[in-house]
Amino acid sequence: MSRLDAVVFDLDGVLIDSFAVMRRAFARAYAETGGSGPAPFEEYTRHLGMFLPDILRLMRLPAAMEGVFVRESLRLAGEVTVYPGVPEMLAELRGAGLRIAVATGKHGARARVLLDRLGLSAGVDCVLGGDEVRRPKPAPDMVTACLALVGATARAAVMVGDAPADIRSGRAAGVRTLGALWGGYGDSDALLRSRPDALCRSPGDVVAHCRPRAALDA
Repeated sequence: MSRLDAVVFDLDGVLIDSFAVMRRAFARAYAETGGSGPAPFEEYTRHLGMFLPDILRLMRLPAAMEGVFVRESLRLAGEVTVYPGVPEMLAELRGAGLRIAVATGKHGARARVLLDRLGLSAGVDCVLGGDEVRRPKPAPDMVTACLALVGATARAAVMVGDAPADIRSGRAAGVRTLGALWGGYGDSDALLRSRPDALCRSPGDVVAHCRPRAALDA
């Protein structure tokens, strides 16, 4: 096995817990753009990891929902939390000499502001949002671009995500994939069906999978 140089993470459901904020923002966006009845949030969660405009098109929902969703997400950003063990995970991976990237379906600028507010920016080398590549997840573009930014090859990288879109993106980019199960939202059965190379039930599991490989020579 070649040396491992970089780890690419999804953001929501992996590094941060934004589920409650996401639910409220989606409900408000649905109501304000003419939706009737309960907002189809459960269907929305089946597409997590993808770029929001792509999800809205897939669900045949108004494009105007995006602006309201972003507004409400920003208003509620103070309620987003970091999963236990994530700061320690990032510190251990960085300590092992690995470069850390984030590939998220959020707009890149909003993701970077959120990571900064939560005190995670210092542990991350680059952040790319769905608006900053031509083809967001599940296409490979985000992972490939992240690796270019941190100077790593696909052979020497791993993608960590909690959604099928993350696993498909990583696999298409030619990297190993780890399924993150600790977030507890999204469709875990669908994640399992996407067949990541390994499953991680805690941030510590990611370290266990990645850190020993960082010392291996090609």
